[in-house]
Parts: sequence; structure tokens; C-alpha cells
Amino acid sequence: MRLVVASGKGGTGKTLVATHLAGLAAGRGIEAVYADADVEAPNGHLFLAPAVEREERHALPLPVLPAGRCAACGACQDFCPYHAILVLPGAPDAPDAPGSVLVFPELCHNCGGCVRVCPSAALSEAPHEDGTLREGRAGPLRFLEGRLDVGEPRAAPLIRDLLRRIPADVFAVVDAPPGASCATTAALSGADRALLVTEPTPFGLHDLRAALRLCRAVEVPAAVVLNRADLGDDRPLRAFLDAERVPVLAAWRYDPDVAAAVARGELAARRVPWLREAAERLLDACLAPAEVDRP
Repeated sequence: MRLVVASGKGGTGKTLVATHLAGLAAGRGIEAVYADADVEAPNGHLFLAPAVEREERHALPLPVLPAGRCAACGACQDFCPYHAILVLPGAPDAPDAPGSVLVFPELCHNCGGCVRVCPSAALSEAPHEDGTLREGRAGPLRFLEGRLDVGEPRAAPLIRDLLRRIPADVFAVVDAPPGASCATTAALSGADRALLVTEPTPFGLHDLRAALRLCRAVEVPAAVVLNRADLGDDRPLRAFLDAERVPVLAAWRYDPDVAAAVARGELAARRVPWLREAAERLLDACLAPAEVDRP
């Protein structure tokens, strides 16, 4: 089973929920994997303290053009739907001079189509490093993480390759990027269920709507965890969920002891008994064929 823990906005407690579910599952003897797909700001390692066993750089193919080989025909430019490649013809006073190609790496989606349509076979591909993939263990729990390099604009390719490393027939908890962007869509790929973590605030409700729309668009059934449930008026949020028939699997209250444990980089359930009991019940609900929102 692959469970994606997501949220419409950052700071709702998504990683708190994800790390506890993965850690408690492994503690029960379940073969479990925690995959930190929040590659722009991964922080699950702060709470799980894994021993990293393998680390490798991740690279994507980018088109390159050796000098003097471009015929400036424009085939590659015409092919690219993302406008990631621009053909510059030769000098106006030298019509037979070779042209050149300008590549915008931040727009390139690495499909390789420009290389294939080039009639003179002038274009080739070279690897462009964009991040790091790490693997390890936190006790019985297998740990996976992606880290996007600073300045890289696209997280989805790194996330997709991270998810390919999740073995089949395990209980996998994917810690998704917050929001409802392309990165979150990539993290939801292959999910059996999504767990949306939210809070009883106007921003929490607004962004939960977006996250739920995304889950329905990619046909992933969803349920909700309401975190810090006692810090705001949860009636608008619950009314929305009732109207949309989305189940609330857990409602966790605010506790300064939980906040203090998180600030120390600890799994709070080890120090806060009620949270451990609540997280165990949530894990039971996630492992069972519980009611969820059906797209």
C-alpha cells in the first residue's frame, strides 16, 4: 500500500503525521518505507535520524550543440512545446554561416524530442545534475529522500525517480510537497490513498479545497487529518468536509509538549502518550479498508 500524506499548505503538521505513521508501522513489524518527496525542503530525517547507506546524484538529459553544426532549420524550436530551445541563425551578412541553439534548462522537460527531430543529427544530450537521492534505515524502517539542488526550478523529475525506488508489497508513506502544484501531482502518482493534513483556519480550508480537487483530478481517494483542531473554529471546515463526504480520520489537539518535542527533532509520540495512542488509531484506520473520498 502506498499512502501519500499531503497538505494544501505548509506548516499544517504533514511531516509530523507522516513520520509517526511510518515509524509506528515499522515498530509493529510491518515492512515499511518512509519516502520524503518534499524535495525542496526535506525534513523527515530530522525526526527519524536515519543511517544513510547510499547517496547518489540525480541527473537529467539536456540538449547540447557542438559549435558549427547547426543548420538553423528551426526543427527543434518548432517541436518544443515548452519554448525551451531557441534557434539563432548565422550572421545576416553570411547566410551560409552555421547557426546556434540556445537552451533554457529551466524550461526543458527532458523529453529528447529536439534531438530526434534534428535532420542533421547536430544535437545530442548531456547530463545535468539537479539533486541528490539518499537511502538508508532508521531502525527497521527503510528511509528514502530526495533533495533538489538550490536554484533548480523543477521538482517533479526528482520526485518521480525517488518513487521508483519504493519496493512493491510494502507499506510506503510518501511525505509529499505542500500545495497543489506539479510536484504534489508527481508525489501522488501511484498512490492508493491520500491523507490530507489541515488545520481549522481560513487558509487551511482554502488550501484544503485545492488539495482535494487535485486528488480527485488524479483519481486518488482521500481522507483528512485535522491537526491543532482546538485552535480555531472548525465548523466551516467540517461543514465543507461533510458536504463533500470526505471522512476525518483523526483530530489532534494542540499540545505544547508536542511542539517542544518537534523543536528538539524528536518523534513526539515517544514523549506524549496521548499522541502515540492517537497515531496508533490513525495507523489502524489507514491500514484498514476505511471509508475515503472516492473520486
